[in-house]
Amino acid sequence: MEEKYKQEPTDIVKVVLFGPESTGKTTLSEQLARYYNTVWVPEYAREYLQNKWNNERKTCEPNDLLPIAEGQIRLENELSKKATDVLICDTDLLETKVYSEAYYVGHCDKTLEKYALQNQYDLYLLTYIDVPWVGDDLRDKPNEREHMFSYFKTTLEKYNRNFITLKGENKIRLKTAVEHIDKLLKK
Repeated sequence: MEEKYKQEPTDIVKVVLFGPESTGKTTLSEQLARYYNTVWVPEYAREYLQNKWNNERKTCEPNDLLPIAEGQIRLENELSKKATDVLICDTDLLETKVYSEAYYVGHCDKTLEKYALQNQYDLYLLTYIDVPWVGDDLRDKPNEREHMFSYFKTTLEKYNRNFITLKGENKIRLKTAVEHIDKLLKK
């Protein structure tokens, strides 16, 4: 049953946008997919939680995290079959783990944690908090951006993930990301 949280094998380069809410991950995901003429994996949690908010006026609860993880990896596995040489992922299960720990006093479901650590990506693009905050129904930590950025960065370091930090305006972020992805594609 746990197989539904596991990545399917693939030879393409997988890149994850990673970082606190409202730091430009979706914008950059779309730009990178366009640049590489490939597909990008949207953040399943946004759709799932927006539907929950619209229907129940409830926010994320611990029992939502496994369905979110399942939906995220299902999308990734489906879209990896449609990708060219690179797949851009707007998020991954490691990000879901970070949010679980941040919102639920250090708690993370063991299954989510197992696959968050087991699933592998070639590069993480850690998005810095130097872009303006844009609020919506789901974003709720505008005053904790620095703390959350630090948590995301520490997580990547703790689990020895290959990452770079993206700062500056969109054009600079895109250029830096492309330089690093191109290096991976040449290998």
